[in-house]
Amino acid sequence: MNWDQVEGRWTEFKGRVREAYGELSDDEVEKARGDREQLAGIVQAKYGKSKEDARNELDRMIAEL
Repeated sequence: MNWDQVEGRWTEFKGRVREAYGELSDDEVEKARGDREQLAGIVQAKYGKSKEDARNELDRMIAEL
C-alpha cells in the first residue's frame, strides 16, 4: 500500500494509527485525513520524535497493510 491508497482507505488506516499512537485524539487523527506529512507532524509534536522517525514509523505501518 502507498500513501495515495491510504488517503482512499483512511477510515481503515486511522484505526491502526489510533492503536499505534493512543495519545492522539480523534480530532488530531482526523485532521491528517491520510496526509503523510500532516500525520508525521502531529506524531512528531505529540511524541517528541524527529520528523524522519515519525515518517519511518508511518511508512512501516502502511507496508504491513
